[in-house]
Amino acid sequence: MHEASVQGFVRTILIFIIIYYAVKLIGRFVAPLIFKRFVGKFEERVRNQQQQNSAKSDEKIGETTIDKTSVKSSKESNTVGEYVDFEEVDE
Repeated sequence: MHEASVQGFVRTILIFIIIYYAVKLIGRFVAPLIFKRFVGKFEERVRNQQQQNSAKSDEKIGETTIDKTSVKSSKESNTVGEYVDFEEVDE
């Protein structure tokens, strides 16, 4: 069996402390860059949506427009079956 030495324990603790502060320092510089990137993409999406909405609202005031997206066929298929009305019978 190996016995733990004080020197090895102190060395391990120092490594953990160095790693902790290195991650903290890197996070302090990298996190704002990542945040700015996400905010920039979000702003771009909002700007695109606003441009699309403003393009739609460029119509004249009082003008009526109807946008038909789909045309339904006049024949409706009834695949469920016939509707039968039942009455209760008292005995």
